[in-house]
Amino acid sequence: MNAELQGWGVWLALSAACLGTYACRAVGVKLSGHIHPESEIFRWVAAVTYAMVAALTIRMLLMPLGLLATVPMLLRILICVISLAVMVSRPTRRMVPALLIGTLLMLSYGVVRTA
Repeated sequence: MNAELQGWGVWLALSAACLGTYACRAVGVKLSGHIHPESEIFRWVAAVTYAMVAALTIRMLLMPLGLLATVPMLLRILICVISLAVMVSRPTRRMVPALLIGTLLMLSYGVVRTA
């Protein structure tokens, strides 16, 4: 019976995380009509957001946790450079191909490594 309750705890935590995420998104959608994209606060929020994404990306690249830590750093950096090259090479619709290339390269490394 205790094992059944542990399973519910995971689902409860996942549900709470989903509710929190979608509640924040709903507030953002509700307030989006009142935000002026040229205002100072909006530009500051955008700058902080880009800085956080860059910092988390560098942290994942240089100090990964879990399965990503088993991939050699040189290979992680090489895959990142290849993905960035794909993104820069195409002036239109460049984000999805870059993400796909990076994901497929990382997955193919995992498949080759385990084979």
